[in-house]
Amino acid sequence: MNQLTSREPDSVTLPGKLSDTLRVELIGFRRDVHMHPELGNQEFRTTAALKARLEAAGLAPKVLPAGTGLICDIGVPDHRRPMLAIRADLDALPIPDVKTVAYASTVANRAHACGHDVHTTTVLGAGLVLAELDRQGLLPNAVRLIFQPAEEVLPGGAADAVAAGVLDGVGRIIAVHCDPRVDAGKIGLRSGPITSACDRLEVTLDGPGGHTARPHLTTDLVTAAARVATDVPAVLARRVDARSGLSVTWGRIESGHAPNVIPQHAELSGTVRCLDLPTWREAPDLVHAAIDEIATLHRAKSTVNYVRGVPPVVNDAGVTELLHDAMAARRGTHAIEDTEQSLGGEDFSWYLEHVPGAMARLGVRTPGDTRVRDLHAGDFDVDERCIETAVELFTAAALLDAAPGV
Repeated sequence: MNQLTSREPDSVTLPGKLSDTLRVELIGFRRDVHMHPELGNQEFRTTAALKARLEAAGLAPKVLPAGTGLICDIGVPDHRRPMLAIRADLDALPIPDVKTVAYASTVANRAHACGHDVHTTTVLGAGLVLAELDRQGLLPNAVRLIFQPAEEVLPGGAADAVAAGVLDGVGRIIAVHCDPRVDAGKIGLRSGPITSACDRLEVTLDGPGGHTARPHLTTDLVTAAARVATDVPAVLARRVDARSGLSVTWGRIESGHAPNVIPQHAELSGTVRCLDLPTWREAPDLVHAAIDEIATLHRAKSTVNYVRGVPPVVNDAGVTELLHDAMAARRGTHAIEDTEQSLGGEDFSWYLEHVPGAMARLGVRTPGDTRVRDLHAGDFDVDERCIETAVELFTAAALLDAAPGV
């Protein structure tokens, strides 16, 4: 651990706390983005709003080649001192917003139900604070803001952002992800894997079809689809180490049009998740073989489209320590919780294929609230005090990242 670990948190005084004026502005910005959700690679309005605000602060943001998302450097980059990057994702989900709040989505079947509006707002806020510190000569090293599109679109917009050069000159990268299980004002940290690999699976089954009175003369395709749905996960559970957490979960099964007709076609789609990289690399062959076996047993012809998604996010120990010390310096160690590895996927992992980095879980639950809320649900919302927490975390990390003796 570095030197800050042994100090009392209150003994570290850092500039860059969020002002009341900026706090109010950021809450308004978040609500505006929340009201106007945009799907992956369609975040034109959000990109334009970010660009305008950063330019108003005297910065020079650059829109990414595809037209959505942008990067913005604060301070003068020095090739001898790699930058710290702070990443946000911009896109919403194709689900309805069912909340009864003044800032509910105004777009049908579109909602910021994963907190990307919060991520975007907090990185903007950190950038505005750091820009002011830079004008005062208090920013020790340049920082890059990365506003990335299409996190929800496998294999994720991060891969395209990396290909566009967003990590050029970057030495380390940090981010947060909203967590409705953690109270606002706190963060959750974990060194090592914090998310899991996530791939998309699409299966089609075909047979000659026929009359439900004579299933023995044809392929009972609905039964075949049902057996694929139930037996494939069970087969895989006996072919890999249980500690790998390999999990196939179906989100859609579709077949048939009439109760007395055995259909000729069935479709299943879902996700494949696992906890470790070795199993992730083996998963396509394992899943394909299990599907073929079950389908063949029921005389169905199977076609598998296995879409590679994202590897696990594996937090670097040193960058996790940086986030720990940044939060301890701002709010004390009581504001830091241990967190577990989840089976959720996050394309932040693609950045970590190139530079060390870490993602913290950002508490968004109102303290004392006993309601169970989850991500990707139409009623998802946050305690907006989380915005200040993340801004102060990011700014403290930027100050400590290049601080002498840290």
